[in-house]
Amino acid sequence: MAMSGAGASSGGGRRARRRKAVMAEINVTPMVDVMLVLLIIFMVSAPLLTVGVPLDLPQTQAKSLDQDKTPLTLSVNLKGQVFLNDTQIGLEELVPKLKAITEARGGLDERIFVRGDKKVDYGTVMRVMGRLSAAGFRRVALVTEVEQG
Repeated sequence: MAMSGAGASSGGGRRARRRKAVMAEINVTPMVDVMLVLLIIFMVSAPLLTVGVPLDLPQTQAKSLDQDKTPLTLSVNLKGQVFLNDTQIGLEELVPKLKAITEARGGLDERIFVRGDKKVDYGTVMRVMGRLSAAGFRRVALVTEVEQG
């Protein structure tokens, strides 16, 4: 009996426990999934944020112009309303506001883009361009879409 008691206390009752090694790696798969979803969302929504006034622009084969800063954009929609960038403006307020903006940005050499819906009356767009020309703006460009087919 003495032997069995000594054998039990020496190591038969205790088991050697090994701890698992700590995993120091980060599982990046969920992060990659989230990033891909965000990328797709931004790719889809970015073209919708370019210009706030919805127009159906005429098409042409001309190349696009290079630009280094955000341009001043005048838009004439189907109802004949005039917009300066995204805000509606009256035709009589157009020249004073444009002069104030261009003086702050660098003078009358500022390029102004005119966007007109292709179904709007030709005279309405020419009236806007005439006011720009009479006010001394010489760098006026018409905006179109690239011709399809």
